[in-house]
Amino acid sequence: MITTDNFAAWFAEQDDGGRTAILAAMLVLEKTGPGLSRPYADTVKGSRYTNMKELRIQSRGQPIRAFFAFDPERRGVLLCAGYKTGKEKRFYMQMIPQADREYTEWLNRPENRS
Repeated sequence: MITTDNFAAWFAEQDDGGRTAILAAMLVLEKTGPGLSRPYADTVKGSRYTNMKELRIQSRGQPIRAFFAFDPERRGVLLCAGYKTGKEKRFYMQMIPQADREYTEWLNRPENRS
């Protein structure tokens, strides 16, 4: 799994319990690949990218969502993440555009162009 700088910075801010839960979910994603589905992952509605998904993680009863996509080379890229607490609609209104930007930047990097 590849992580963007944005995801890596967010991950570094998490406590040990959060990092453990996130790493466990990342391992499941890495092992299963793009076919990972509920309850571990789900397709994101409202993204510009049809392959955008969210990794569904629980840490101490708190829902975490980590947005990811598999690029044309079939590499899993974790883009951004956050705690989905409170207003669900607001969470997605903030996170989906951020995930789309991160993925666009990833795809446009010179080393990732085919």
